Amino acid sequence: MNQPGEDFYCDEALSGRTPVTVVAETADVLAFEHTRPFWPVHVVVVPKRHVPSLTDLGEADEALLGRVLAVVRQVAADVEREHGACRVLTNLGRYQDSKHLHFHVCSGAPRHPDTD
Repeated sequence: MNQPGEDFYCDEALSGRTPVTVVAETADVLAFEHTRPFWPVHVVVVPKRHVPSLTDLGEADEALLGRVLAVVRQVAADVEREHGACRVLTNLGRYQDSKHLHFHVCSGAPRHPDTD
């Protein structure tokens, strides 16, 4: 089980404690604008139920992962069409700050905190 503060998505975004701007939504998946974007276009796609990571699906099944990836594909296609390019990434292990499966769909040059 996660420690408090390890899962921003369950604790904040999905609970409604932190408001988000929805980009796409299904019964199982939420895509929203990142609350602290690192790229000019920065969308996060998460399953609505807790899934630890891409390599640890917890109690979820491959079918849920497929539904998450379908939304990632939709959002990525929209970003690519509108901006000409995009990247899709996820983090694992110590690179994964929030211990909830999430994909970043981004476009543009990374923002630097000291210049924003």
